[in-house]
Amino acid sequence: MPHVTVEKVRQVIIKELEDIKAEDIVVIGLTGKSDIADYMIIASGRSQRQVGAAADRVHKAVKRLSGQAPAIEGLPTSDWVLIDSGDVIVHIFRPEVREFYNLEKMWSADLPLSGAEDPSEGAL
Repeated sequence: MPHVTVEKVRQVIIKELEDIKAEDIVVIGLTGKSDIADYMIIASGRSQRQVGAAADRVHKAVKRLSGQAPAIEGLPTSDWVLIDSGDVIVHIFRPEVREFYNLEKMWSADLPLSGAEDPSEGAL
């Protein structure tokens, strides 16, 4: 397995999401907030088809980069797909599902922000 930095994984995931025209991409730094991962990336797709296609692209890109297939959940319905690459967790939602769960608020507004001046955090 090739050694890949978490920053490289984060960059590749964001590029894939941008390339497929995912909307409202947000990166939340989890360092100091949770041990589950270093970053959470949240994005929206306009339809179930776009959510599924974006998830497929991210899944394949992470596998190509790291040599390991990330865990993926939610593809059959593609309302909310979670991709767990270990250090980076990706959530891709249809807009109304994203609004309902409001993960951005849960993970950023309600927890103390460490390194809020980090340009990698927040909306892209």
